[in-house]
Amino acid sequence: MKTTPLLARAVRALSAAAAGLVLLHGGAACAQQGAVPAAATANGTVNGTKTLRYAFLIAETTFDPAQVSDLYSRTVLAGIFDAPLEYEFLAKPVKMRLNTAAAMPEVSDDFKTFTFRIKPGIHFADDPAFKGKKRELVAEDYVYALKRHYDPRWKSPNLYLLENAKILGLSELRRKLIEEKKPFDYDAPVEGLKVLDRYTFQVRLGVATPRFLQNFTDGSFTGAVAREVVEAYGDKIGEHPVGTGPYRLAEWKRSSRIVLEKNPNYREVLYNETPQPGDTRLAQAVERLKGRQLPFIDRVVISIIEEPQPRWLSFLNEEQDVMDNLPADFATTVIPNNRLAPNLAKKGISMVRYLRADVSVSFFNMEHPLVGGYEPHKVALRRAVSLGVDVEREIRLARRGQAIPAQSPIAPEVFGYDPKLKTTLSDFSVARAKALLDMHGYVDRNGDGWREQPDGRPLVLRYATQPDQQSRQLVELWQKNMTAIGLKIEFDTQKWPENLKASRTGKLMMWGVGWLAGNPDGDTFLALGYGPNIGGANHARFNLPAFNALYEKQRQMPDGPERVAVMQDAARLMVAYMPYKVHVHRYFTDLAHPWVVGYHRNIFVRDFFKYVDIDLAELQRRGGGNGH
Repeated sequence: MKTTPLLARAVRALSAAAAGLVLLHGGAACAQQGAVPAAATANGTVNGTKTLRYAFLIAETTFDPAQVSDLYSRTVLAGIFDAPLEYEFLAKPVKMRLNTAAAMPEVSDDFKTFTFRIKPGIHFADDPAFKGKKRELVAEDYVYALKRHYDPRWKSPNLYLLENAKILGLSELRRKLIEEKKPFDYDAPVEGLKVLDRYTFQVRLGVATPRFLQNFTDGSFTGAVAREVVEAYGDKIGEHPVGTGPYRLAEWKRSSRIVLEKNPNYREVLYNETPQPGDTRLAQAVERLKGRQLPFIDRVVISIIEEPQPRWLSFLNEEQDVMDNLPADFATTVIPNNRLAPNLAKKGISMVRYLRADVSVSFFNMEHPLVGGYEPHKVALRRAVSLGVDVEREIRLARRGQAIPAQSPIAPEVFGYDPKLKTTLSDFSVARAKALLDMHGYVDRNGDGWREQPDGRPLVLRYATQPDQQSRQLVELWQKNMTAIGLKIEFDTQKWPENLKASRTGKLMMWGVGWLAGNPDGDTFLALGYGPNIGGANHARFNLPAFNALYEKQRQMPDGPERVAVMQDAARLMVAYMPYKVHVHRYFTDLAHPWVVGYHRNIFVRDFFKYVDIDLAELQRRGGGNGH
């Protein structure tokens, strides 16, 4: 498909304008001018290597598992680091299987002791930190990786996932060293985390945690980390990820371009997936790929293209092989009535549409003197704001129909979600919002058209946002919605990573963000409101004892209707106190060109690129694709 020559050149210039590119080969960095290190050929290869190209719509932050919480950095890390377990790529419902583990971990009857045995003979990617030696994966690497989340030096945003399970002795060690102002002692023995032998480690918990194993399916969180690599690079470890996974970081230009290349030390792992019944496209792909060594792709080139139009045109112009998350702006023309447009179908482009296990929320900082607090008038303000948000209009205009209204903070596709639940969360009523504000003293006292606080002080909402097109559209809706109920709102625009940093430290009054489940359980969404998670998952800084008690209770219960009931009670408290305005659950649509074989989206498997191939014959037949 063609675009105008000028526009096509502009898009190519955007993707290739990264001067001063940082190249990382075995951990050694050097500077090189230009973004593409080799001339393209017409057969789908660069210097004889298969390349898969796609784009992130938000920039990465860092490549250290102990410091990452954003989806985009974690997607890269999932291809570099190995957790002991993983989810099958094509299975639905999800199925857990072995990755580096030699057998499924032994779990005690009380869900407090977990024993992992790792396969021998797995090796890390080569790195100068290993001083020319092949470095085997051992149990100590997993123990070290877990301890790093407790080290205050790294400020792990995922520490709450481990602290909630109360690994015996680690939190106490962390607090003791903080009080004594000493560095974290990785060699100090702790009862809850032990190496039993070279390939075996054990985790012991202070509370029953039936779903604790789910944490060990995510290489970007619990992937094995070699201590000598961290000690070699120190504070620069986020630039030098070294794991045992299928890929290694080859090039990185911050917020512009990320290149992964196949890890030569990757062990033998054969493609062994089972498609869903009736899925002819995937059945044919599985037949072609079955029994072949993973990964198939030599290089994965990820661009950062934040604006929807350049990102879409880059795919349309065959400069990207996969469109990850079709921009909502193009939904009506690309997938009219949620079906692929005929002109694109004729070109052999495939479409994968799926409801994501995520929530799009706007949080209120519960520690902020204006929008925070638990007093009735503070709750009333937040609930009035929620009632003033026209979610149906947001879905229709800004999201182009690619979402459903949320009734709870618990998202679809996870345990605890109730598709029949109806709450006031999605209600839109200007009249009710105004009445609630009037009742609690938020009225216009000086006649300027804007409401003041009950004590007469000015009332100005401040909402953090980003400079991308959809954020601008959402800002326009916020402005109209709040004006309609007499609330003045102003917007602070920064790049997403800067907003994330400010949010973690409680510096934002309000911010709109998405939260995506890494595992198929609703706990991850309730964790957004758990008091001890403030500074991590709990961006709203909500801390209600009644909610905390329900959260802790459900976490220790086995799956079943009793647990669902407790989860729903906790969710209702979040709706009632409104630390988050949960807007929608989003539909995502991915597109792939016909030479991409086996493309699929499992929302709990980030490193999809490990499972897809490039059909060189098909690519050549269709003209080679630009940039291959």
